[in-house]
Amino acid sequence: MAREFSRNARVASQLQKELALVLQRGVKDPRLGFITINEIEVTRDLAVAKVYVSVMNADAETKKQNIKILNDAANFLRGELGHKMKMRSIPQLRFYYDNAFDTGLRITELLEQSKSHLDSDEQD
Repeated sequence: MAREFSRNARVASQLQKELALVLQRGVKDPRLGFITINEIEVTRDLAVAKVYVSVMNADAETKKQNIKILNDAANFLRGELGHKMKMRSIPQLRFYYDNAFDTGLRITELLEQSKSHLDSDEQD
């Protein structure tokens, strides 16, 4: 019987859970905002993990700063993950901003504007 998920998917899922806990409880940097881990992609050889995060209630400059802080702290976070996960080696962490949430909000705004314009045209 074939496995339902590949090893990479299982590792990515476990990394996401553990990294969220480490960021929530282990990182005390006041410069970091409210960070959400949206997705983790792990390479086939499990050497690198691309971590896609979003930062709530932040402007563009703050988002860039948060990504830089996370990338600077990647080795510390990797070490913390090493203590929590039972793996021979933990993938290198590379953080990227995921703008899917921002794009979704923008689409919602545009749909609301479109709907209000249609409603005003119907009343005329």
